[in-house]
Amino acid sequence: MAAKEKTLSDAFYETLKDVYWAEKQGTRSLGKAAKAAKHPELKKVFETHREESAHQIERLEQVFEIIGKTARAKTCEAMKGISEEMTEDLEDFGDTKAADAVLIGCAQAVEHYEISRYGTLKSWAKQLGFAEAEKLLGETLEEEKKADQLLSETAETIANAQGGSGEMESEDGEEDEDEEARGELEGSEADEKPKGKKASGKKKEAAQA
Repeated sequence: MAAKEKTLSDAFYETLKDVYWAEKQGTRSLGKAAKAAKHPELKKVFETHREESAHQIERLEQVFEIIGKTARAKTCEAMKGISEEMTEDLEDFGDTKAADAVLIGCAQAVEHYEISRYGTLKSWAKQLGFAEAEKLLGETLEEEKKADQLLSETAETIANAQGGSGEMESEDGEEDEDEEARGELEGSEADEKPKGKKASGKKKEAAQA
């Protein structure tokens, strides 16, 4: 018996399950990021988008109803990988000055993936004639884009508040100190050379005497 030919409708359903899982995982990651964030404004951004994500999950469940399918989640390997990277980055940078910047980078990786998938689902919903689903997916897509923009603006705010990267300034300072040390060493060697010559001259005079 020949296998049933896959259709765009099948692709839509499978991708919807993928995004359903990704959205739930993303919500958990946002909670973790909110706890780890140091800057108050960044904490607020994460907490606000986490609440927004709960509504996005509800919209996805509505989309499942519209297409007459049961709301089911399928492990999203892409989001799983992004979440694992966030965990690793928190372990590496959680106690450093770069922690908030790293968190923003991880969060934007989540947003960019979701923007891509919601854009695809919206386009497919239109092609399949699911007008209401297209509207719901479009609402979420716009929220994800705004969240990504807000993260970029927050990153700039934090960077300005910190006055740039202190670590880079520190590294430059270390280079200056190294150059100064080399200069002192060269000067010291230069001072020692004439002394050596004078000592040699005195030995010669003593020999002649």
